[in-house]
Amino acid sequence: MATQVAGKRQQREEYRRKIQEQVERGDGDASNVKMPQKRFFRQRAHANVFSDHNLDYPISPAHMDWASHYPAFVDPDPSKINLGGTRKLTKDVEVVDIGCGFGGLLVGLAPILPDTLMVGMEIRVSVLEYVRSRISALRLKQQVLKKIAAEKSTNGATTSDTPAATEDEDDEVGSTTTIVPGNYENISGIRANTMKFLPNFFARHQLSKIFVCFPDPHFKARKHKARIISESLNAEYAYVLKPGGLLYTITDVEEYHHWVLRHFKYETVEGENADEQSADEPTGGIRDLWELVSDEELEADPCVRVMKFETEESKKVSRNNGNKYVAVFRRKADPEWPA
Repeated sequence: MATQVAGKRQQREEYRRKIQEQVERGDGDASNVKMPQKRFFRQRAHANVFSDHNLDYPISPAHMDWASHYPAFVDPDPSKINLGGTRKLTKDVEVVDIGCGFGGLLVGLAPILPDTLMVGMEIRVSVLEYVRSRISALRLKQQVLKKIAAEKSTNGATTSDTPAATEDEDDEVGSTTTIVPGNYENISGIRANTMKFLPNFFARHQLSKIFVCFPDPHFKARKHKARIISESLNAEYAYVLKPGGLLYTITDVEEYHHWVLRHFKYETVEGENADEQSADEPTGGIRDLWELVSDEELEADPCVRVMKFETEESKKVSRNNGNKYVAVFRRKADPEWPA
């Protein structure tokens, strides 16, 4: 077992070395930019969110180093430094994928929202390494394609309109054959425990979208406290989401879907009075800060399509002919203080 782990680690290091060499050279054919192989980055599906993981997190959102994650968006004025001593960006991160897994949602959303900075938060080390390697490879591939396009334009040739190809199920082959909006410079991944440190990364009303895709359902009742949707966590989501912002949820477990609806107060347990506050709900009217988005609006939202069909977990559910349950909630404006 130890030999197998060491072999995977060696493969990951070799892949990172090759990508770094290609970045430094800045040349080559797009087909030579290899995507990372998932089999060298696999890790157990679940992590104990209550364990004291060795995590680095900023003291406050004003101390967070985003410049290393989005170099294309670093403010050109070198005098603009945050409280952590790192360069500021020209815009804030606005979209978060909680428990991003292997990064399928981020990659799918990147061309749709090219001017929006998005980050995936993942607690598993090897999985996050895959996400970062995948993004680095996609960025490099885009640089190569842009260079080829520029050379063809100079020589009077026309670029191909071949549609972008996606990675196959085993991620052994995968390439992007066209230049996409944003060039994947607007996505990144960080290691974080969202249940503990979300407000350390994002300021009040900073985010416009939060995604919770196929979270661990924690079937046992004694494990329900580890579910990523709860009254207390919903209060934190309401804190970092701006009024009008959206919280997207999707699961293949019907019971968990009903749990989500209940904890946003759009479904009640049999025998419970909908007008009565549940015993574990914090005071302050958190339930009044959310409204359920209509099905008609969901059908017109391209982010919902990506969430339902382009993430690794959604593809697995489709292959198994499983059901997908979607619920999206809009963050309402803060109520006015009484006169």
